[in-house]
Amino acid sequence: MQNTYISSLIFAFLSTLSIASNAAPSLKPEPPTPISAQMTQADQAAKVNLNAADAETLRRELFGIGAAKARAIIAYRESNGPFTAVEELLEVKGIGKALLEKNRERLLIN
Repeated sequence: MQNTYISSLIFAFLSTLSIASNAAPSLKPEPPTPISAQMTQADQAAKVNLNAADAETLRRELFGIGAAKARAIIAYRESNGPFTAVEELLEVKGIGKALLEKNRERLLIN
């Protein structure tokens, strides 16, 4: 009788173990994307074309550029024509070397 009882317990345990392992499928995690690839994607998405961006885009995408400086960039572009180099941004009132360097990687001339 004791043999039957132990066999029943072992059978119940193994059945429960089998059901539990089949009920929860094993998830294989995808390998993480390298940080360099993530940064490259972010950099590409964050480029701002100085000759095509509107004031809101300039304000939103560039560091240290508020509404007034964004309008000044647009006004400079309208009065002097399209930018030919990123450094030309220094001629806009309120834009200094530090601000240009902070945003250089985000700027694009097309």
